[in-house]
Amino acid sequence: MPPAPATARRAAVVIAGVTIAVAVAGALVMRLIDREQQFDTIGKSMWWSLQTITTVGYGDLVPEDPLGQMVAAVVMVTGIAFVAVITAAISAAFVESARRRQGRNPDELILERLDRIERRLEELKRDVSA
Repeated sequence: MPPAPATARRAAVVIAGVTIAVAVAGALVMRLIDREQQFDTIGKSMWWSLQTITTVGYGDLVPEDPLGQMVAAVVMVTGIAFVAVITAAISAAFVESARRRQGRNPDELILERLDRIERRLEELKRDVSA
């Protein structure tokens, strides 16, 4: 059976799952790496991971170990990807809603735009040759 076509909603579900997994894994790894200083409780580790993945970053907990900084980088990039995909999903929903309100087939819209482009190119050709 072929895989289902990619949609913004499916991408959002996948990235949300990955984000949650990275947040929890990042918190656990930070707890293991820096248990003596900053991340002495699992609560602090989860708090750090949550504020890092959401890109808030209060700065109250900061990894100082190079391995911890690499974990932080993964958590940060995952958080940025999550925000980007969620934004894309919301934008796609708005675009789809507007398309439905217009009651037009996307293929018709594309053909109409191509016709406008061709007419404009013909006008430009006439202007140049005149």
